[in-house]
Amino acid sequence: MNHLGTKTIETSRLVLRQFELTDAEAMYRNWASDPEVTKYLSWPTHAGVEISSMVLNDWISHYGEENYYQWAIVPQAFGQPIGSIAAVRVDDRIGKVEIGYCIGKTWWHQGIVSEALNAVIRFFFDEVGTNRVEACHDPRNPNSGKVMAKCGMSFEGIQRQAGMNNQGICDMSWYAIISDDRGEAK
Repeated sequence: MNHLGTKTIETSRLVLRQFELTDAEAMYRNWASDPEVTKYLSWPTHAGVEISSMVLNDWISHYGEENYYQWAIVPQAFGQPIGSIAAVRVDDRIGKVEIGYCIGKTWWHQGIVSEALNAVIRFFFDEVGTNRVEACHDPRNPNSGKVMAKCGMSFEGIQRQAGMNNQGICDMSWYAIISDDRGEAK
């Protein structure tokens, strides 16, 4: 893979960009403080904006690494982050990235995550030269799987009790798209 780091990506409605320290308040307010948003995630609901600041400090410290991908999802009309999308695992041996994402519930069911995920998939295939993009979700959160399917990812199966999130040990539904699938994904 030809790693490029977290480059800015623009779509018709969104800017996917690197986080900045000044995003802490928006992160906390728009998604990280909401237990409904974090219910099926692997990180806890932020108890205060200082937690969001600590997380952002950590993320920002990695932006110099070419194989680090962590984007703020910013609707152009809103001008501040409403969520994040990232490569949570990168495996250079087989050209694979695993994507994770979340957005605030105010913006659920508006096609925003699908638009962001599609843009990230294109970026990884077209610019980085990735072979496989995968993602998973707790089956109790089926809307996340609907996003993956809408973006051309194929359901590959459920791994029983293979993950951990804020609900405890959980099953994981896996989806993927490989470079050979690209004709079907458009």
